[in-house]
Amino acid sequence: MPQRPPRGRPVLTTDRLVLEPMSWDHLDVLAELDADAEVMRFLGPPRSRADVIERMPGRLSPSDDALGLGFWSGFETGPRPGRRFAGWWCLSLEGPGLAELGYRLHRHAWGRGLASEGAAALIDHGFGTVGLERIIAETMAVNAGSRGVMSRCGLRHARTDVRTWEHPLPGWEEGEVTYEITRAEWEAAR
Repeated sequence: MPQRPPRGRPVLTTDRLVLEPMSWDHLDVLAELDADAEVMRFLGPPRSRADVIERMPGRLSPSDDALGLGFWSGFETGPRPGRRFAGWWCLSLEGPGLAELGYRLHRHAWGRGLASEGAAALIDHGFGTVGLERIIAETMAVNAGSRGVMSRCGLRHARTDVRTWEHPLPGWEEGEVTYEITRAEWEAAR
């Protein structure tokens, strides 16, 4: 169950993760994450620290935060002391009752179910605490890993759109996929 602070995004916990509201304190690990070309291969070129700093105000939006939405930095928990940064997750408001789910994980966190675990926690928060009616997520059609996370979290493929890009990435011609889950689907699966 989410622990709700007086205002803003709550700290969310799962069996293996602590998702805490993203803050400037996380800048170093976020810059390292976005500088990794393999992490960014379906998103664009790696980003510099200056690029990450430029994006931080949007990730720390007071209006999203007031709704209990926004970005979370995720840290693995476990038997050894300390925490290890796993990546970030977000629920961004897209319209009345609608939010978009996103996530980006460090390579050491890939293939271990952490993306699905964190995404499921945000979906539960979005429907159970925030009161959303629908959650969507998008990725390149060729991004099988991200599509698998969406499916494991109960989202279903809704559509594929082929868009034009100024700087297309390999696989762009197969399109962008949108997955979604409604509150009714989430409740039925519980």
